[in-house]
Parts: sequence; structure tokens; C-alpha cells
Amino acid sequence: MTSEEIYYTIALTRMTGFNQAMALQLYQTLGSGMAVYENRQNIGDVIPDATPRMRETMKDWDDALRRSAAEMEFIEKNGIRALTLHDADYPQRLTECADAPILLFYKGSADLNKQYVINIVGTRHCTTYGKDLVNHFVSDLHRLCPDVLVVSGLAYGIDICAHRQALAKGYETVGILAHGLDQIYPYHHRDTAAEMVQKGGLLTEYMSQTQALPNNFRQRNRIVAGISDATILIESAYKGGGLITCRIAQEYGRDVFAFPGAVGAPYSEGCNRMIRNNTAALITSAQDFVESMGWQTIEHKTEAVERQLFPDLTPEEQSIVSVLQKTNDLQLNIISVQTNIPIGQVTALLFQLEMKGVIKAMAGGTYHLM
Repeated sequence: MTSEEIYYTIALTRMTGFNQAMALQLYQTLGSGMAVYENRQNIGDVIPDATPRMRETMKDWDDALRRSAAEMEFIEKNGIRALTLHDADYPQRLTECADAPILLFYKGSADLNKQYVINIVGTRHCTTYGKDLVNHFVSDLHRLCPDVLVVSGLAYGIDICAHRQALAKGYETVGILAHGLDQIYPYHHRDTAAEMVQKGGLLTEYMSQTQALPNNFRQRNRIVAGISDATILIESAYKGGGLITCRIAQEYGRDVFAFPGAVGAPYSEGCNRMIRNNTAALITSAQDFVESMGWQTIEHKTEAVERQLFPDLTPEEQSIVSVLQKTNDLQLNIISVQTNIPIGQVTALLFQLEMKGVIKAMAGGTYHLM
């Protein structure tokens, strides 16, 4: 996307303020921010149902263009990318949503169009139970599907737990912000945010100098929902931002899942109610989730590769290969225990596998899967 088009599209967002429907209608009808600017004097001809106020407002772009020029300087200086609705790197799942932002500001390295994208949301006052659910879910999901982008809102509670566990397990993770990229809110999450820029990213529809106002959080929830294949709710009170994200995800036709909690637990009421009302599918593990989504797990992929690479392995040889695929470089006795094959037989099988070029004996008595 050219810098000139970004310049006029940023200005267009200033012209329409927070009227997302107006900005999107103008942008989609005329095809670009520059085209809207070129037709600023005759908006009524382009959009016949435009109100008199809208027609008059769209004529004077001077202040908006000055602000856009300053923002262009800011994003260039800070390594931020501006993604317009027609940009190839714009989250394509989001383009399917009727209220998609015409412009996003992105600082990071993750592919926003990764094959699998999920968001994990919940209460800002999560309990030990909620933190444990996040940790186990993300850890197990990474074992099953290592190529998933984890999205959340960088808020206190479940959000930050999801981001930090994703980073710990090697996932890329993206935080959707309710303010500009010139600040981090909450401030206490700045170190995690900095790490996310290197191993994921930060994404917002708001220009610099935009404060984290309450309505902005509700607005950003639609991006959290729309950018993802599925929403996972982990702990929520009877009311909360996570429930708003779930509702929006449902409106977008996306899958919504919730972990149940103890009856009467205040921060499980929202989850339990959604499950009871059939507005969220009950899950208790990452395995439940991937099966419900129909995603191909690493085990399935491994089996397919094994059949192609090692078509002549015996069942006993295959069991040794499977163990080494989970944890490579194991000693003879550990392989024997994990495969439940006597050591004498394992020794013979390892020799056969070495002759086939499948494994290699290493220093220290360990065996390495090639």
C-alpha cells in the first residue's frame, strides 16, 4: 500500500471520528481513502443518503491531513505499519465483519493471517483456578497444534496470563489495544508488551495520543473476536468484557468455548451461564477444543510423515520412533520403560533402526532420531 494512500486513509478516520459505519461506507464505496478525498466536495453524489451534516463535514480536510502527516511521521519513526482494509497483510478474517476498521496500526512480526488464530479472554480478577486453566490449556494446545496465533487484550487477569504463557511455550501472541501505540496500558505490562513485539505484536485501530477510554475497550473487543477463528472464555463474572467479546464472536459466526467453574464461584458465573444457555460450547481441555474445531494435530501430522518416511518399520520399531519424536536423545533404559519393551529386545531394535538410518547412537549412551 502506498504511503499516499495511507496518508489519506488516516485522515479519513479523523474526518469520520468514531463513526465506524460512515468511514467503512465511504471507503468501500469509493475504494480508497484517496478516492474519498478526491470526491470530498460531492459526497452526496456518491452516497445519495448522506446526511447534510455528513456532506458538509467531508468538505474540509485541512485539520485531518495535518494530523495524518504527524501520525505518518510517528509510525515511520517507531517502526509501525499501517494496514488498510485492502492491504494483503490486513487480517483477512476481520474483513468478513461488517464493522471492520478501515485502518489498523501494527507493531510486530507475527502473521495476522496464520492458519489458526484463537483469542483467550476472561475476567481481570482471575483466581488461581483461572490461571491454572490458562497455563494448562496453552501448554497442551502447543503440544497438539504448535502453529497457532494467540490473541488477547493485554489487560489484567486472564489476558496477560494468556500472553505470558503463550510466550513461555513458544507461541506468537498479539495484543489488541484500546489506545494508541505511543503508550502501554496497563503500564505494568510494558515488559511483556516489549517481548510480544519481538514474538508476536501489538495491534490497534487508534492513533497515537488516543487515551484508553472505557468505550475504546468495548470497540477493541470486536477486533479480538473478528481476527480469530474461535473465542475461549476462561473465568468471567456474571458481567464482563469477556462476555462482550463472546457475544460479538457469535454475531460474526465464530466458535465460542467456555471452561466451566464451580457452582456459586463469582468468577465462573459468566462461563457457566453461557454453557447452560448453549451460547458457548463446554470444554475442559485443549484436546476438547482441537477436536471440536476439527484441527489437524501434530500427532496426526506426525503419523502421516511417519507413513511416508518410514513405510517399512515394524510396530515395535515404530513405537521407539514415536517415543523419540516426543522426547529426543533418550537412553536405552528410558526407551525400554516408555515403550514397555524389554531392554534386550530394545537393543536389537535400536540396532536395526540405526542400520536403516532412522536413529544414531550418541555419546553418553543416548539415541538420537534423525
